[in-house]
Amino acid sequence: MDGTEGNAGQPGPADRSHRSSVSSVGARAADVLVYLADDTMVPLAVENLPSLTAHELHQAVREVLQLPDVALDAFALWLVSPLLEVQLKPKHQPYKLGRQWQELLLRFTDAPDDDVAMDEPSLQFRRNVFFPKRQELQIHDKEVLRLLYEEAKGNVLAARYPCDVEDCEALGALVCRVQLGPYQPGQPTACALREKLDSFLPAHLCKRGHGLFAALRGRGTKAGTGEQGLLNAYRRVKEVAGSESEQEASLSPHYRAYLLKCHELPFYGSAFFHGEIDKPAQGFLHRGGQKPVSVAISLEGVHVIDSREKHVLLGLRFQELSWDHTSPEEEESVLWLEFDGDNEGTPVNKLLKIYSKQAELMSSLIEYCIELSQATEPATPQESAAGPASAAGSSPPPTQHPQLRRQGSVVCSRIQHLSTIDYVEEGEQIKRVKPKRSTSFFSRQLSLGQGSYAVVQPTESLEQG
Repeated sequence: MDGTEGNAGQPGPADRSHRSSVSSVGARAADVLVYLADDTMVPLAVENLPSLTAHELHQAVREVLQLPDVALDAFALWLVSPLLEVQLKPKHQPYKLGRQWQELLLRFTDAPDDDVAMDEPSLQFRRNVFFPKRQELQIHDKEVLRLLYEEAKGNVLAARYPCDVEDCEALGALVCRVQLGPYQPGQPTACALREKLDSFLPAHLCKRGHGLFAALRGRGTKAGTGEQGLLNAYRRVKEVAGSESEQEASLSPHYRAYLLKCHELPFYGSAFFHGEIDKPAQGFLHRGGQKPVSVAISLEGVHVIDSREKHVLLGLRFQELSWDHTSPEEEESVLWLEFDGDNEGTPVNKLLKIYSKQAELMSSLIEYCIELSQATEPATPQESAAGPASAAGSSPPPTQHPQLRRQGSVVCSRIQHLSTIDYVEEGEQIKRVKPKRSTSFFSRQLSLGQGSYAVVQPTESLEQG
């Protein structure tokens, strides 16, 4: 099983373990529960469950929910548990994959044996990783927009999508509008919002102190303005033209506004994987250690996100990177990302080592996303998924979302927080040497037009190491 067969990643915000999702009955009629992003379920009575494909179950869900044809491309069926999530291809048979779940856990996770033995997946109807954002903008069906909104909201509230404070308030204000109706002067008060604060803002931003919104954690961000900031953003939510009853009846403009705001996040729509990276050596003893990260892979690029600090460490478009992976059979399970950078002013190639048993899956998904992008059209600068420091030493391309370029933004790369292997071609050393490998990363280099990844050549001015 590889990235073209299904995408396994880090569990999402609505992780559950429902033993009844994929029943273990034989050929007789069975009830299958498919879970939506809002935690509701769609029960399906099916025949011959063991041979049923994901496409057939997907079609049954669409019929029950009366979704238009666009839902076929916008959504996919996923098998999800607290330990692993897998996007299914249409030909996959969920029942058989469910029976092989423990094998998948042993292969792609570091979970203890006891957890593996107890874990069972649920079937979920979620956004398709391969559905382009530009097509999402063309959707008008209210239910499809609602399902996409619910999933995006869950990812924001779970901090899977790291957001700046101002963006959290703007997104939270739209949730207020959807759940509480149009803003009315004097209602709701800050106290009313405080009672449901974790329904509007990520949990790590909801720390309270003495009844007031506590200072927001995180480097490079200013102290939070509290419930008042959310209230002010709620007040600024625009209403659609029409009568009050028409405004109440249609939430589609607010779903769309939420999704448009999420589209500004370079990792929106990604598949997420768990891994660890080396910390930069610190202190007299040069102690480093490792830190947990999430690796977000979408049609636009790769982002490495600090799981604890809730900010991006590295963002790269596909034309800005080269990649490879090693398996446990070779050395250890590692995803390697290579990109341009500098070392004390000297242009170098940088290698980031991501330890993960899902390295094979991430590598396959990167390759498949590149194939899809080459089959359609190259990404333009306006569709860039990279932060301003994604290609150190080069000028960032223009963007239609300048707010993402704010200094200290959580979506900007923080290359100075990475421990990388820096080198020039032919192994001439700057600080560290290139890892021992039989093949070059340059064999997987891309050629997607201008701005593609370029090998740094050695110069006579470089120090000999």
